[in-house]
Amino acid sequence: MLRDIAVYGAGGYGREIACLIKKINDREARWNFIGYFDDRVEAGTSISYGQIRGNMEVLNAWETELDVVFAISNAEVLQVLYRKVANPLVAFPNIIDPDTVFLDRDSLEMGQGNIVGAFCCFSCNNSLGNFNILNGSISFGHDARIGDFNILNPETRLSGGVVVGNANFFGLRSAVLQYINVGDNTRVGAGSIVMRNTKDGFLYMGVPAKKYDVYSR
Repeated sequence: MLRDIAVYGAGGYGREIACLIKKINDREARWNFIGYFDDRVEAGTSISYGQIRGNMEVLNAWETELDVVFAISNAEVLQVLYRKVANPLVAFPNIIDPDTVFLDRDSLEMGQGNIVGAFCCFSCNNSLGNFNILNGSISFGHDARIGDFNILNPETRLSGGVVVGNANFFGLRSAVLQYINVGDNTRVGAGSIVMRNTKDGFLYMGVPAKKYDVYSR
């Protein structure tokens, strides 16, 4: 029996996730897509691939089991929304593109609510926490691991032994070299290469990446 699933967030990324769910179902039927939840679009509004079912209040009053995917590319907002979900019937599956490459899938550890976009590649002994967004063509070297609520934009590269904490943002085509630690609430600019351990709460840009105060730019 197919499980009902909805996407939280009706913007462009939400529509991409609706397409990804369809792609997964085309390979092997798993879900019945019922539409979107969104706090800024009126219930009943029709958009591409489905209708708006309602906001967080409606989700928390939902009376049947429902899988929900957060299509929100902002770590702070993502955490707030997750904390607001009070409905025990709501579950958070991992959404993994069928074209993902696993060198050793059995050694991969993964929590809940992660989104793995097309053409991501995992090596061996990788680990993902919860509610991470891997937005296409992300590469994990051996033993690389990340915590929760991280946003990795397309073609981010985490080399072998990299450790990433929580609520970090990696810009397009950024990279972290071997055995570097990235803590919490760090932003890495597009095309930047992190070559030293970072300090929490700062922006890193350039090659090699240099530290900037987030609020000064």
